[in-house]
Amino acid sequence: MESLKEKTAKGLFWGALNNGVTQLLGALFGILLGRLLTPADYSMMAMIAVFSQIAAIVQSSGFTAALVNLKEPKDNDYNSVFWFNIFAGLMLYVILFFCAPLIANYYHTPELKWFCRYAFLGFLFANIGTAQGAWLQKNLRVKQQAKAGIIAVLLSSTIGVGMAWSGFSYWSLATQSIVYILTVALLRWHYSPWRPTMHIDFGPVKRMFPFSVKILGAGIVDAININVLNILLGRYFTKHDTGCYNQAYQWQSKCNYVVQGMVNSVAQPVLAQLNDDSGRQLNAMRKLVRFTAFISFPLLFGLSLVSREFIVIMITEKWLFSATLLRFLCISGAFYPIVWVFNNMIISKGRSSLNLLSTTLFGLCQIIIMIIVHRYGIFAMVLSYVALNIFWVFVLWFMVNRLTGYRLFSFLKDILPFLLAAAGVMAVTWFATEPITSLWQLLLSRVVLAIVLYYMVMRLARVKMLDECQQFLLAKLRKEK
Repeated sequence: MESLKEKTAKGLFWGALNNGVTQLLGALFGILLGRLLTPADYSMMAMIAVFSQIAAIVQSSGFTAALVNLKEPKDNDYNSVFWFNIFAGLMLYVILFFCAPLIANYYHTPELKWFCRYAFLGFLFANIGTAQGAWLQKNLRVKQQAKAGIIAVLLSSTIGVGMAWSGFSYWSLATQSIVYILTVALLRWHYSPWRPTMHIDFGPVKRMFPFSVKILGAGIVDAININVLNILLGRYFTKHDTGCYNQAYQWQSKCNYVVQGMVNSVAQPVLAQLNDDSGRQLNAMRKLVRFTAFISFPLLFGLSLVSREFIVIMITEKWLFSATLLRFLCISGAFYPIVWVFNNMIISKGRSSLNLLSTTLFGLCQIIIMIIVHRYGIFAMVLSYVALNIFWVFVLWFMVNRLTGYRLFSFLKDILPFLLAAAGVMAVTWFATEPITSLWQLLLSRVVLAIVLYYMVMRLARVKMLDECQQFLLAKLRKEK
């Protein structure tokens, strides 16, 4: 039987494969969509992006975390969550269907009314695979989840690009989102052996509700937090500005989710299993923090380094404004996967209320700051957003420290070597390649040089994380042969 360490390593591998492939596919199709559509088209989706993200959160809702945290969840627990989510999703769609005219009036965009009602269909499909997804996560079936994610991205993106090519403009983006949600849900049914029954008993849901509702609430608040700039930009600025910001945020998120998805696939199940051994649990969390920093800082700082060349080459100069915004967003994006490690630790301790409090406080701070600085323009809003996100990492560290004894010195020791190494490598790469004038040559030289330099720094510093990753990959390749 596999040890928890081996399961964690496999989970990280398949999480990396899932998110790496899905984000690569998303990038390729994103390039095609960026060339076919305009900033105004993207702004339509950006204005209601918060609702699509809430649909995705409902799909993995707080009950997923509650089921994963149970020692031995029974069939009736899964069945109760399944039927509750079905009814909740239906009710949510009906409410938003009638709220669509209000959303259109808020943005002064009448065409949003029926676009909202179409895009919100994702709420109906998001819930049919929640219980199956919880079963897969509880049993660390990351490989199956990876397959579901890859297939869903490939199918939905192909349909989205085909519609954009045919002239359906922003409707193609909404369709892409709906198809992705539905495909993931159906594939979870395929890969999970658990099936619902018609015996509807909401007793287990009532028992899990005090814990899970806080997780779900924190997820919804977090989705609102992520989209605050979209919401305010859509009201106070032009469609072009809103679309450019949304494009920049999406590219930053693709890199961000590669790391975040790897860690999320194993963090909570592993940390929850170690709840009875606080010493091992703290060590496991610190290793996840180091692994996250090892990948996240060079990946996001690297995207910031090549933001202008990448945007202009891939989706043309009509998105040039996005490149400048992307450069700043990547800085805070490098820290965001660490936030999710901390959130998973807080949840694994059964403190879902603390997770909800943190997310809500962050949202309130962000809304207040954005309303104050929006009069100074988009750059002021983005810079404030970046600063607040970095500051909030330390707010969450403080909460984790109170729960686990994770000292500030230990935290800085875990992340600073990777942060400084990545920043130094990008600075050297910037100055070494600055004389190059060709955009293609500049992009390729910066990517290759940054990778080589970062690897050399990690090798010369004898970083244990690099050795462990290499050993696991080599063992995996030998096993495949």
